[in-house]
Formats: sequence, structure tokens, C-alpha cells
Amino acid sequence: MSTYRRLPVAFSRGRGAILFDTDDQPYLDALGGIAVCGLGHAHPTVQQAIADQAGKLLHTSNLYGIDTQQQLADRLVALSGMDSVFFSNSGAEANETAIKLARLYGHNRGIDNPAVIVMENSFHGRTMATLSATGNRKAQAGFEPLVQGFMRVPYNDIGAIEYIAANRPDTVAILVEPIQGEAGINVPADNYLNELRTVCDEQEWLLMLDEIQTGIGRTGKWFAYQHNDIVPDVLTLAKALGNGVPISACIARGAAAQTLTPGTHGSTFGGNPLACSAALAVLDTVSADDLPNHAGTLGQHMLDGFKRYLAGVEGVIDIRGKGLMLGIELSMNCTELVGRALDKKLLINVTGGNRVRLLPPLIIDRQMADTIVDTVSELIRAFLSENRDGT
Repeated sequence: MSTYRRLPVAFSRGRGAILFDTDDQPYLDALGGIAVCGLGHAHPTVQQAIADQAGKLLHTSNLYGIDTQQQLADRLVALSGMDSVFFSNSGAEANETAIKLARLYGHNRGIDNPAVIVMENSFHGRTMATLSATGNRKAQAGFEPLVQGFMRVPYNDIGAIEYIAANRPDTVAILVEPIQGEAGINVPADNYLNELRTVCDEQEWLLMLDEIQTGIGRTGKWFAYQHNDIVPDVLTLAKALGNGVPISACIARGAAAQTLTPGTHGSTFGGNPLACSAALAVLDTVSADDLPNHAGTLGQHMLDGFKRYLAGVEGVIDIRGKGLMLGIELSMNCTELVGRALDKKLLINVTGGNRVRLLPPLIIDRQMADTIVDTVSELIRAFLSENRDGT
């Protein structure tokens, strides 16, 4: 089905942060499969784990114990400071699990129509419930009637949350991205998550963090909430967890961890031996190579570079990010920059029409980082100059 506007290129192989097209031309990947390939392409540890597991066992179903699934759950619980995990196959499924969990949590407290607070400009997936939770009217158009039970407020506005706390006793949870990704890398105030944690504690709401894009080291910590020294009640992961092998996780603690019981939720493929083996190899590598720290340091270097090269450039509204999650907002539509970058053998993304988004693999080195900064800065300066001059 024609659901994608594909670029005029196809890739046949990759190695690290470099992809090779079908003519064997190299491209520097500054998008990482949209924050999926944190370890780059064809990583030898992940490759070996997949090959070894494929020769043993691919699937038995969750009717039986799965040793690699238990190992992965133990690792994620230890890394996150939480209690238990439900595995599925995509970020949308992980967020569906969180939404179902919140509703059941509310019903268990005697709330007939539990409501979840979500944010403007958010993105949580394309299933009906996650689409309804998403704050993008364009993505929702034509799919009505949407799923009810969501209250939308401005992102990074604690006052709006406090208003709901005072007026909506049917509220049971907040679902929020620590940094909004699809909206163009929107970074909230430093204490925003702490304020949300405080309100949730006072109201006995669940704080549910969608770390589909921010998780597994991208922002400089294993999980973005660790910058704030808090722990959520529910955490969703996907994308980088399998480095390209489909796997996602909904992790919970406390009362949230006890909410789903046998028969309330399930997944045929979720947590299968192959996907869990790949994810274990990812966690091993991210830990052994200290990639969260590397991403934090290199990301700040890139952010500083963009601010230096684009300082005072008319048409550049904002430059923002955390770790290797970077966004540059322009004053006009700049989607053509994707094609211009492709001509320079660089893969980037533009979201929202006017926000350049960069999500390179965590394994890039300083030289690659500088190449990305130099090339993107030059493209932006040339593009804005042409449009100012009317050429």
C-alpha cells in the first residue's frame, strides 16, 4: 500500500554508522533507522546473537517459560529500578499495554471511566488507542471515532496538570515523552518530570513515560528520566532495544506492576527467544562500551557546534537536544533538506515540516559527528540564504 513517500535510494548493506546503497555508494547515517539502530548496522555482537539463537529456537509462545525473556526482564528491571516487564513487538504495542494498564488500574480503584492525561504535539503510535493519545491532528484525521478517555494539555505546562488534578477526579495517569521526538526534539524544563512525579504521588496517579525514542542510552543516560533522579510507575521501550529486531517492553513498578494478571493481556510473538537474544546483546554492548556516557558527551559537542555555526543565522528559530537526539527548528518549511542531504550522502530527517531531526547511532565517533554538524549547518545556511534572496 502506498503509505510511504520513499526517497530515491535503497540500501543493500551496512557497517557501523555507514549504509551502502545498491550501487555500493556509502552514506553516513544520522537517523539510525529513526532512533532504532543505536549500535549501527551489522553490529558483530548482535549479529552473532541472532545467528546463534536462530540455530536453536525461534518461537514456542508465552504458554511456556522462555529463558532469554526472563534474563532480559531481569536486566531491564535492574537498569530501570522497576519491578516487572511485559514484552511485545513495537512501540505502539508497548504504549497500548500502558494505556490498558492505566485503565485497569483505574477500574480497580472504582473509577468507571478512567482518564489519562496526554500532551499536545505528542506521538505514541498508530494503533487506535495510541493514535487517539497522540497530539497530532493530521495523523488522526479520517480515523474517527477516536478512542475516548484522553485529556490533552500543553507540553511542559505543570499548571495545566495541576488544574486537572483539582477538577477531574476520574484521572488515573499521565502519559508523556520525557523529550518529544516526532514533534521536533522538544526538551522540557529541567524540573518538568520532577513536578509531574510530585503531582502523581499526591493524586495516586501513574506516571507513564514513553521512552520509545529516548531510551537505551540516547540522551546520555540509560533512560531519560534518570537525568531527573526519579522513577516512573510505567516505562515503555522499543526502537533501540533490539537494534532493528522488533521488540518492545512495558516496564512497571509498585501497584502498576501488579495490575495486569493472567488473561488481561497477551502477545503471540512478544518476548520470543530471537528478539530477546538480540536485545540482550544490545544491553551487553551498550553497557560494555559505556555508550550512554559517549552519547551524552558527543551530543553536547554536536549541540555546541550547531549553535556556533548557526549563531545569528536569520531563519534559525531554535537549536535543541539532549545526547544524540538533536533538533534544529527553522522559520519555514525545509523538507527539501532531506533530499539535499541525500545528495551529500548523509541521511537526516525533517519532522513537522520545519524541524531538522538528527538521531545518529550511538557508536559514531568525533569525526563523524563533526561531519554531520558541518554538512547540516552548510545545508541550512545555503537553504535559508536562497530563500531570503528569493532564488
